[in-house]
Amino acid sequence: MRIGDAAAAAGTTPRALRFYEQRGLLSPPPRTASGQREYGVGEVNRVRIIRQLLALGLTVEDVRMCADRLHLMDGDTLPAYGGEVCPQTGGVAQRRLEALDAEIERLVRLRDELAAKLGVPTRTEPAPPA
Repeated sequence: MRIGDAAAAAGTTPRALRFYEQRGLLSPPPRTASGQREYGVGEVNRVRIIRQLLALGLTVEDVRMCADRLHLMDGDTLPAYGGEVCPQTGGVAQRRLEALDAEIERLVRLRDELAAKLGVPTRTEPAPPA
């Protein structure tokens, strides 16, 4: 399929596909005699995985470090990102989880502070009887 069709099937844009190719996340696809990129189902699935990893907060560089292992993703399970499968990431996914946990804690504290100022129960307090 041509770049526009592949991009639509992966839920992205042709520009994103060219960007992923330039950054080493996606191998250059074969080209037609007229020079147009020709994508297959495998490339579309790979772009979906790339987009999922980026949506989870990993950077393009994080994903590039293990671009050769993206095919190991099984359904909704990510490869051992930062473990045996992809040791060169240096624990990127673990650091991302820690950052998310810290942000969640910060938001809960903020919510509790606001709730206290408004006289509303915090999430850890039971709600008053109705």
